Amino acid sequence: MINAVLVFNNNGQPRLTKFYTQLDTSVQQRLLSEIFTLVAARPPSSCNFLPLPPLLAPASSSSTPSSQESNDAPSLVTYRHYATLYFIVISTSTESPLALLDLIQVYVEALDRLFENVCELDLIFNFETLHAVLAEMIVGGVVVETGLDKVVEGVRSQGRVAKRPVNESRGGLSQGIWAGR
Repeated sequence: MINAVLVFNNNGQPRLTKFYTQLDTSVQQRLLSEIFTLVAARPPSSCNFLPLPPLLAPASSSSTPSSQESNDAPSLVTYRHYATLYFIVISTSTESPLALLDLIQVYVEALDRLFENVCELDLIFNFETLHAVLAEMIVGGVVVETGLDKVVEGVRSQGRVAKRPVNESRGGLSQGIWAGR
């Protein structure tokens, strides 16, 4: 199960925070800060998987937890860095880390198709589209669609894609969204 999807810019400002499990606001704020600090400090050559920080790691108790409880506990952070944005997924141990990397890739490609060379400003001013794409792919923490064409068509059919003025410049992320590979 996916517990959260987060998007940060290089300065640590959240551009998307979607939690699929209930957490106190104070815990969410500490988690956002801690996750970004961990991910941003890693060199580009390192692995894109991290164990969950102690803030949300399941607490060890004297009684033996059932296997169902331990499988549902968040335990893994998977991320990708594209140009000026970090895309982060917090999940349970039942999710495949490689499938989560593919999920992030499809999410970024869908945004790129919908915004025609997506930039960070698109994400700021059109957050409804960000959430609509995510809702096409993940429902209640379960991945329901990873087909790029189906995701893009589903969002377009909802009419959730805002169009930019023709004369607007295309700086920022559009020049290098794929530079982070």
